[in-house]
Amino acid sequence: MTSLIENQARLMLNLQARMNSKVDPLWVSKRFPYLRAVLIEAAEAIEHHGWKWWKKQACDMGQLQMEIIDIWHFLLSEILLRHEDDHDQATAWLMQALAHSDADAAIPFDGESYELNGMSLVSKLELLIGLSAARRIDLATFRSIMQDCELNWDSLFRQYVSKNVLNFFRQDHGYKDGSYLKLWNGREDNEHLVELMQALDASNPGYPELLYQGLASRYPGQASPAPI
Repeated sequence: MTSLIENQARLMLNLQARMNSKVDPLWVSKRFPYLRAVLIEAAEAIEHHGWKWWKKQACDMGQLQMEIIDIWHFLLSEILLRHEDDHDQATAWLMQALAHSDADAAIPFDGESYELNGMSLVSKLELLIGLSAARRIDLATFRSIMQDCELNWDSLFRQYVSKNVLNFFRQDHGYKDGSYLKLWNGREDNEHLVELMQALDASNPGYPELLYQGLASRYPGQASPAPI
């Protein structure tokens, strides 16, 4: 599995802090329960995987990956919150925590030891729910879930940044008041996002700005080309 590089970690933390401030400028002092959001998203991921023995269900890997990206949004927010929005400290903590995380580790929790390499994806998501309820950030469990969902750090970074930029674009163009146009020439904004992602290099430091400008160039309404 590829490693997350420090520049990627710092950029994602910066973007997440900006989005949190856009949602509520007082997000740090209000101490929102971001790990509760992780818990809920993990439960939704179980639904997309399928768990009901009384009816036939198919695993929807695309939706599962989207839930993992959403979980990462909230994990980043919790990391930032625990460091009072100090991005240098949050980045240093994240890189150190990842360096000491092992996707095949044994996770101690509630008096038991959970061997990740012998667990199903649904069981790992249940473990993540329990850890989140106990207010624990466990990146080994998250990494193991990523692997089961066919994500590496490069693909997670690309999907995270892209979704974050689209969220900014929506907010900047009337998403809250209902004036935002989600259909662009007959196709949803998500489809245009995917095309732009494929055409751009996510390792470019200017990737978020270029992606935002690409969205602005395609938007059928009055668009602001200003970067996020």
